[in-house]
Amino acid sequence: MSHRRGFTLIELLVVIAIIAVLIALLLPAVQAAREAARRAQCTNNLKQLGLAAHNYLSINEALPAQNMPGPGGASDWGFNWYSALLPQIEQQAMFNSINFSRGAWDLDNTTSAYSQLATWVCPSESQTQRIYLGYSVANYVGNYGGPGAISPYSGTIIPTIDLEVNNNAALGPVKLAGIADGTSNTSLFSERLIGLPGSQTVGLTPNSVNGKRGIFTSTGPGASANSGQASAMAFINGCKTLTSTSSDPNGNILGEYAFVGYPMHLCFSSFNHYLGPNTVPCEQPSGTEPSWLGIGPLSSAPATSNHSGGVNVAMADGSVRFIKDTVNLQAWWALGSRNGGEVISADAY
Repeated sequence: MSHRRGFTLIELLVVIAIIAVLIALLLPAVQAAREAARRAQCTNNLKQLGLAAHNYLSINEALPAQNMPGPGGASDWGFNWYSALLPQIEQQAMFNSINFSRGAWDLDNTTSAYSQLATWVCPSESQTQRIYLGYSVANYVGNYGGPGAISPYSGTIIPTIDLEVNNNAALGPVKLAGIADGTSNTSLFSERLIGLPGSQTVGLTPNSVNGKRGIFTSTGPGASANSGQASAMAFINGCKTLTSTSSDPNGNILGEYAFVGYPMHLCFSSFNHYLGPNTVPCEQPSGTEPSWLGIGPLSSAPATSNHSGGVNVAMADGSVRFIKDTVNLQAWWALGSRNGGEVISADAY
């Protein structure tokens, strides 16, 4: 008579252990593959914005400004470069729905203001909740320039009016001829994590999971406009020794409304090349800039992302590059200025 032999308990446990090991090996690979796909889509979004900016340039002979003046004049709340590029990303109907004789916050403009486009949000962004009422949110930001202590308004997507740093010669809009450093060596757009809704940024610590979604205040000395590299480094060192909790709960304004623009606010749709990629937003200490600013021109509004090790940056020539968190600071500054005369080697970033 034949006997059927089953698995012993030890054999069963060994099989389960082997399966668990295989799953443990497989999951990181699957997650890495998914993140690679998300990063590729994010790259594509930035390429679309770069192409739209070049189409805008061919029509208007200049890149879009950081903001268009509001109904109350150049110093009023207006619409930013997102709205200017709508016709170039096949959103003419949304562009037509904007009443430019009204302010960006006006209820007459909620049709466009509440419309959310998928191409404005990086697939790796984990916070897609609307922050303020139904206003659309956005991850992508325009290059405002290098450190305000060295070269304010030196970027490619800059304001048309100076309300603070008194360096009017650098104001926009920027023409192609103004990018003297070369379009392949000058950034145009990058990405930044969206802020948290409500008061969730209160009590954030710089090293917490959502630290990059808060706005912190430097413990170092203030760095005034055009005060030089030593002043800029002193501010940076103060940003590296931040207080344990955010002194500014307004991290919820980061990217909270895709359309709104104001010359002195970098919080909505601008970033600058001050501190390196994936550092926390850092404001000047009290008294250097007005306290009501949502990251002012002299503060640091860095590019941030959920990508491992760096951020995607669209260059002014339309290409997109992945810039590592470990990029040399001088090279990062150089990529932020359009006419600084810096020479950057390809292996610097």
